[in-house]
Amino acid sequence: MTLVLTGYEPFGDDDENPTQTLAEELDGGTVAGHEIVGRVLPVEYAVAADEMATLVADYDPDVIVSTGLAAGRSAVSVERIGVNVNDCGGVADNADAEPRNEFIDADGADAYFSTLPVVSVVESLLDAGIPARVSNTAGTHLCNNVLYSTRALLEREGLETPMGFVHMPLTPEMAAEKASEDEATAGGAVEASLPLELQKRAVELAFETALGG
Repeated sequence: MTLVLTGYEPFGDDDENPTQTLAEELDGGTVAGHEIVGRVLPVEYAVAADEMATLVADYDPDVIVSTGLAAGRSAVSVERIGVNVNDCGGVADNADAEPRNEFIDADGADAYFSTLPVVSVVESLLDAGIPARVSNTAGTHLCNNVLYSTRALLEREGLETPMGFVHMPLTPEMAAEKASEDEATAGGAVEASLPLELQKRAVELAFETALGG
């Protein structure tokens, strides 16, 4: 009985990514008797979806939760839908790919809904005192790509594995570093953040809720 958790390596202007830490630190842990397999995905359009497919084939997981950083968001964002669009929005991936207004799959569905119990996951996080919300857009970068591509894979394979994507805010340490670079001492803004321990608990609760706990 296995749970797959993915995070991403750093990209863009960020030298670290809390979801990489989540995947590394929760790897080998357990939730409701299920072992967590934590893996860090490359921020590369040409590779990330294939790595997800390999994880599905290798582990046949009971639940898949993918996570990514959404700097500037004030709460854990549980995504409702992945759309059939790759658009870097001006931020190249780590292989310098910059897709603009491209299909993920030219012959694929327009979108795929998360099969996590999205509303129930948010409710469980809020009940635990963790700021959380349902999000209706995962953007058009790699986070959306992995949500769409993995859901499409599961549909093609006839697998009913609950799968979804969760965006995490900055950690307080990351927010402080950004603020020091952005003139916070002269009245500049400080971005929203959430301690890593609460982010870890959010992941665990997402798994627990998806398992019916």
